[in-house]
Amino acid sequence: MSNSAAEAELNSYELLDVGIEATEGEIRTAYRQRSRKVHPDRNRSDPEAGRKFHELNQAYELLLDPLRRLALDAKIRVVQARKQRYEKYDNKRKHMLEELEQREADFKKARMDKAAADRTAAHEAEKIKDEGRRMREEREKELRRRDEEAEQAAAAAREENEPPPIGQLDTTVRFKYPLASHSDLTTPDALSSYLSSFGPTDTSSIVLSMKPPKKAPQKPPKYATALVPFARIGDAHAAVCASGRAERGLGDFEVSWAGGSEPEILGWLRKIGKFGGGETKADDEGKAKGDHGELKADAGILPQHSESKSSETLFSSFPSTFPDLSTPPPAPIATGLDYETLTLMRMRQAERERLERELREQEAAEP
Repeated sequence: MSNSAAEAELNSYELLDVGIEATEGEIRTAYRQRSRKVHPDRNRSDPEAGRKFHELNQAYELLLDPLRRLALDAKIRVVQARKQRYEKYDNKRKHMLEELEQREADFKKARMDKAAADRTAAHEAEKIKDEGRRMREEREKELRRRDEEAEQAAAAAREENEPPPIGQLDTTVRFKYPLASHSDLTTPDALSSYLSSFGPTDTSSIVLSMKPPKKAPQKPPKYATALVPFARIGDAHAAVCASGRAERGLGDFEVSWAGGSEPEILGWLRKIGKFGGGETKADDEGKAKGDHGELKADAGILPQHSESKSSETLFSSFPSTFPDLSTPPPAPIATGLDYETLTLMRMRQAERERLERELREQEAAEP
């Protein structure tokens, strides 16, 4: 029970203006008289009328409850006895009693202040703990973010350093030339020999087409179109760079990549600084010297030119040599060919047919 509630109980007799020995009837009569005086309906101008009427009702209910009134009477008698004892004390004892009560009050206040301080300290400690936990989580989050960024950077670096996949036409070049000035270039062997200055080619894989004009199909063809697979991508690139250059023997040739665009591997080599040539100013200055824009051969990226046509290179789309498919292969038992060799021959024939089909489609699309 709070101090205000205890004081209200001790003042119950005073609120009803009756003594401690009052009877129940006297209490009821006193309540009726007092309630008429403090009722809110009769005291509309008094803002405290409601509170006073409520306290009067509380006191009335308490005094009509035998048990609660008995407890109240005991408290009142204790207070009265204490007052009587205090009045009998001399000044010295009164001072001692007041000092004792003050000490008790001070001790109680100190204990309450300490409890409040402990609660404040515990709250501050919890706040510090929460702040430390938050800072630790943020630090761990930052470390995770840095680790992720480092992993992404490492992955990007690995991806940048890894070459792109090799396409089937990365070493294949498309040549278109007039037959009037190159009447001797009508066979794959002749064309391979003519292009030997750029590097070895896979002669058996060259696809050659000489189509007569559409408007006059009875006339001989004016142009020849060929798809020539080189053994090395550097040689293929050199041929493309020499398109239209008379000093390289391709003054009236139209040379382009068979795939329609530059192979991705060349862009990757250019990106990592391994591209040593191409259509640049330095390359134009080197035309007179026969520089046809080869790729660098350092770090094992591309090999230097070799006279051997049997060696394959890292970026070659076609093997340097293939079996002759002009005649049917003999039976495996007679020649000793194994299953792997037969499979390679079939794949080679399918690749040649595909190249021929693509060349016919390109010629059909031309005006």
